[in-house]
Amino acid sequence: MMTDDLFKALADPTRRRIFERLAEGGRTASALREGMAISQPAMSQHLAVLRKAGLLREARKGRFVEYQVEPEGLARIAEWLARYRAYWPERIDALKTLLREMDQ
Repeated sequence: MMTDDLFKALADPTRRRIFERLAEGGRTASALREGMAISQPAMSQHLAVLRKAGLLREARKGRFVEYQVEPEGLARIAEWLARYRAYWPERIDALKTLLREMDQ
């Protein structure tokens, strides 16, 4: 999956909330909808986008489908962040230096 698909999927606040709820543990679509003002068709569409982006997987349990976070999707997020994490210490040190100079 493309990283763009991953971030497009998470750009929507409702999908982020669904993903966060899934990160707490696997749930059915009905359980995910609890406390959310969202229709069943809308939930299905959001789950399809998350699945296409590689962020969740399905496990059939009898007549129900339980959705879970896909670890591979989380790994792709972590890999993307790791590329930029190396820049922060240097940037923060430069900012500290600049602030010290401004205080003098």
